[in-house]
Amino acid sequence: MAQAHSETKPTLTPTLPAREGWWTLFSQSQFQGCWLGPDLVKSITLVQAQFQPRPDDIILATFPKCGTTWLKALAFAIANRSRHPATGDGHPLLTHLPHHLVASLEFPRRYLHPVTELEALPSPRLLCTHLPLALLPSGVSALGCRVVYLCREPKDVLVSTWHYMNKVYHELFTEFDRAFELFCEGVSVYGSIWDHYLGYWKQSLIESDRVLFLKYDEMMADPSKHVKVLAEFIRAPFTCEEESSGIVEQLVRLCSFSNLKDLPVNSSGVTDPIGGLQIENSVYFRTAKVGDWKNHMTEEMAVKLDRVIEEKLKGSGLIF
Repeated sequence: MAQAHSETKPTLTPTLPAREGWWTLFSQSQFQGCWLGPDLVKSITLVQAQFQPRPDDIILATFPKCGTTWLKALAFAIANRSRHPATGDGHPLLTHLPHHLVASLEFPRRYLHPVTELEALPSPRLLCTHLPLALLPSGVSALGCRVVYLCREPKDVLVSTWHYMNKVYHELFTEFDRAFELFCEGVSVYGSIWDHYLGYWKQSLIESDRVLFLKYDEMMADPSKHVKVLAEFIRAPFTCEEESSGIVEQLVRLCSFSNLKDLPVNSSGVTDPIGGLQIENSVYFRTAKVGDWKNHMTEEMAVKLDRVIEEKLKGSGLIF
């Protein structure tokens, strides 16, 4: 993949351009062409400088609320199926939130002890990120790490993001109408959705062996097919014996929204992903429905966002 940075130790500019963001009490800063919150800027700066990628790393990348939890569960279950059979009573997904089973590159708390825990993980590492391609540490490109990217219909992403942020931040978060306008302007968590999508989409066309580009809607329509594609890409293909014995379908059932949502760890547990912010695990499991935006957006809003996305993606070959 193309180099994302020319320097190995980026520094945080003391004064970054700032503007109103999705949160009512602080603004977002423009960092390396992307609108981000202050803690995230600090974290990314250190990740870019200190993360040491390995050639066999597998990185799961998504724009927020694009099926991240599901992708983590599927990838973990596929990669670890020899140690943890999908039908086993002791499978880690039965007792752990999927986010706890796949390490993230940019958790804000890492600016206290940058990427130390990532170095301790055995290879091959299964990692995840919401970073746009241009903000990934440069070594990811140089070493040819494989990246799985999952995108989703933008209107569903907006609605899902707004619900999630409202539950997590409560009174600090903005109203839906304002969040909609900011989203259309490209001011969102991790930057504009179209730039995020296009970065990985274009790279997948150049290096299909290193970047697998998936669509949430298509995966929901035929999960078994995409589980096999995912397994092949991460170099853990299913054998003929496994397929005939129903392993693929077992993994799909284990990682299904309905199954994960009802597990005690996900329906009643609490996590603290960034340090000092308690989040109920159930927040990660709202509906997972394709087309849920119809229950929250007016027709005028939908038309406006569709036009924005169509214009921004024009000529790329990526459509929704």
